[in-house]
Amino acid sequence: MSNNSKADALTKTIIQTMNKRKPQDVKQLITLVRESLPLTEGEILDAILKLQSQGKINLDNQPLPASPKLATFMKTNQALWYWVTIAIATITVAVVFTVPEDFYPWSYLRNVLGIIFVLWLPGYAFIKALFPVQVPIKTSTENLDTIERIALSLGISIALVPIIGLLLNYTPWGIHLTPIVLSLLALTLVFATTAVIREQQIKKQA
Repeated sequence: MSNNSKADALTKTIIQTMNKRKPQDVKQLITLVRESLPLTEGEILDAILKLQSQGKINLDNQPLPASPKLATFMKTNQALWYWVTIAIATITVAVVFTVPEDFYPWSYLRNVLGIIFVLWLPGYAFIKALFPVQVPIKTSTENLDTIERIALSLGISIALVPIIGLLLNYTPWGIHLTPIVLSLLALTLVFATTAVIREQQIKKQA
């Protein structure tokens, strides 16, 4: 059986199993699919996550195991924060370098994105890298965890930016717009990538 035929058969089996047998959770779904196809749990789980990300099946009310592969994990909603962070950082850099300060009203967008880029993204990515799943402060609700993550992100960003400026002051580039923006972009990308890798590994082991 070719790889395409194998993938089509697996997709069809998963959808039919979801519709006809109504599994209670993903583990049961994998077990039911394996009754029809002699595949590994990892292969079936990858296909389930792919169908979920494509909107072909709905697992919102079922516990979803983490993908054993980083590439598949990156396509799921669990990694959406990473792509949003990268997109905002990239768009901000493009706007800063293409939109003049006195080019109204686009300069307002430049300022708003600049504030987010400086006061939010570096700290958020750093906190995510340190604590990918949950901040180490006991909270009773998910909302409190979110509030604490926001507060920590702002505080870390405010601490990181002056340090970057201080370091740049002792380099040939000095404290200018281009080196500052590129340094913050690089820092955000490194922290965010580290965070998403750690998050996938932690959820894989859970």
